[in-house]
Amino acid sequence: MKHIVVLSGAGMSAESGLKTFRDSNGLWEGHDVMEVASPEGFSKNPALVLEFYNQRRRQLLEVKPNSAHFALSAFEKNHKVSIVTQNVDDLHERAGSTSVLHLHGELFKVRSTQFQSDVQYWKKDLNIGDQCQKGYQLRPHIIWFGEAVPLLQKAISICEDADIIIIIGTSMQVYPAARLIHYAKPSAKVYYIDPKPAEINNAQVTVIAESATTGIKKINID
Repeated sequence: MKHIVVLSGAGMSAESGLKTFRDSNGLWEGHDVMEVASPEGFSKNPALVLEFYNQRRRQLLEVKPNSAHFALSAFEKNHKVSIVTQNVDDLHERAGSTSVLHLHGELFKVRSTQFQSDVQYWKKDLNIGDQCQKGYQLRPHIIWFGEAVPLLQKAISICEDADIIIIIGTSMQVYPAARLIHYAKPSAKVYYIDPKPAEINNAQVTVIAESATTGIKKINID
């Protein structure tokens, strides 16, 4: 049984109809990224930030996993599969994947602004006045720019143990997630699936310049 580690990004969810957060001009849905994805932006205009994520949450309720999500979950029939995703959606889980680590948080969860470990499952809109049990405002359970990535060390350990790494739907430009490939052991096979792949100078890496749903078919694990 091989240990397959999948590093997935926005391109994975885009084929399900989810808008990618960041447009080519660097704006997120017309907003400067720091307005809607930073602690400073939340302090300045919490209503704007909450509505931005409410829109993302509503959209997530309307989409379904695509064939690439299901292909990855199918690998679990014969192998150990660990998914480390930059995505905040739950499409991997809905497709049947059982080991999913969300580096950047989860859209269907919220947490207390004062107690980081106070996390709740949340599928409706989040509004000003929605509070944790101790009376503090709730916020999206999303890792914003400038915040620590608490699950990074766990992701590194997972990558160090991989026999096969599949990078799918990510530009490999978002740090610290982009560093994870450097923790692959020398014997590990690495596949990189993206229609516009970044240049990677690494002999371990096999590049498949296709979308997630077509590129995943080109990988023969067995």
